[in-house]
Amino acid sequence: MNDQTPPNSAAARDVRNVLHPYTNLRAHEEKGPLVIERGEGVHVFDDEGNRYIEGMAGLWSVAVGFSEQRLVEAATRQMQKLPYGHTFSHRSHDPCIDLSEKLVQMTPEGLDHVFFTNSGSEANDTVIKMVRYLNNARGLPQKKKFIARERGYHGVTLASASLTGLPLNHGDFDLPIAGVLHTGCAHYYRNAEPGETELDFSERRARELEEMILAEGPETVAAFIGEPVMGAGGVYVPPEGYWEKIQAVCRKYDVLIVADEVITGFGRTGRMFGCETFGIEPDILVLSKQISSSYMPLAAVVVSDAIYQDIADNSAKLGAFGHGFTGSGHPVATAVGLENLKIIEERDLVGNAARVGAKLQEGLRALSNHPLVGEVRGIGLIAAVELVADKDSRASFDPVGKIGPELVARCQAHGLLLRPILDSVAFCPPMVISEAEVDEMLAAFRAALDETMGWAEDTLGWTAPA
Repeated sequence: MNDQTPPNSAAARDVRNVLHPYTNLRAHEEKGPLVIERGEGVHVFDDEGNRYIEGMAGLWSVAVGFSEQRLVEAATRQMQKLPYGHTFSHRSHDPCIDLSEKLVQMTPEGLDHVFFTNSGSEANDTVIKMVRYLNNARGLPQKKKFIARERGYHGVTLASASLTGLPLNHGDFDLPIAGVLHTGCAHYYRNAEPGETELDFSERRARELEEMILAEGPETVAAFIGEPVMGAGGVYVPPEGYWEKIQAVCRKYDVLIVADEVITGFGRTGRMFGCETFGIEPDILVLSKQISSSYMPLAAVVVSDAIYQDIADNSAKLGAFGHGFTGSGHPVATAVGLENLKIIEERDLVGNAARVGAKLQEGLRALSNHPLVGEVRGIGLIAAVELVADKDSRASFDPVGKIGPELVARCQAHGLLLRPILDSVAFCPPMVISEAEVDEMLAAFRAALDETMGWAEDTLGWTAPA
């Protein structure tokens, strides 16, 4: 913050009082926040009146865009009728029941029972507890370990952050907790061995998973958790054959498959669920973000009937299923979620993600020859562009994590909000985005990319290839 910042401005008051998540707090004291005042469609506006395309849909989540009046009205109606009601001890209410029924109808075959939480982190934390409870009920007290993936993202509670495979979420938090293991990332561009095809790479990753299960003892490994497309870790689309081979290993050793669709659920990949896109048959499905377009905090764990029956038997034995949140199935959140899903279906936003997403992917891939671009990856309306110092060797810039934020800052100056993930830049616009708005987004990104090339030459001493 500079000396000219008014002491009573929103920015100054923010720096004095707000402890921000995922933020370098000392840098924030100097830089201050971008204060967003309002949103409309795919755009948001700051407190100085500047307009931006929200190229990340907030945090991968505002499917129907900003200021959707139907969601405002759904929340208002429910606030006036029943602003709060819990679901503990045989209590329920219509919005919770209606949304549960809707989710069972929409989700992949065989998933029949819904447990609501307030966030994806709480949902994945719930999954760990639920699977422990389940295997105790099944007489498998040793079968408790979870296998997640390096650079996977599953949340930030003690348990869900342990599933997350990112150093930032483990360092100095004393994580991961015992019983959580990490196998290799599904990023072919960075992790493939010389001469390895995508199919070869998928076979190796499946073999490594099998070796891990055998080394730990199959009797101790309970579940494998993965995002259909790895999101916050870098937007990694699985290579050919990946999920087919991973699932075969899990089935061989009676390891549950948990699909974390917090980002991909409800149309992001151009199908209603990433499980449909990649042929995943989960035992447990985790949903959040686009379930309510994040207008209200809401997440869900959807489980198979076989899992439910054993948990139900154990609850009868112990007296109750001793887990839940004050906001589990919150009436306003579930009412908004139900209306949000109606909008997604009525306006064919899944189809829009496929159609307009194809334009986004084509436009980004046209940048593949740019001197800074190493890889463009994505599917539907989710994508990433990875910047490299050398295209042939795929060498990263030194230090890693400096040029990506620089590019994102320049995008912001051009009216486009994106997210850096080290030196990759992520795209995940609202699913209501039009082709014209994609063109606007691409033009801003291209301009910022060219400016960043000049910055890299001047600041990092990088030389563009001849």
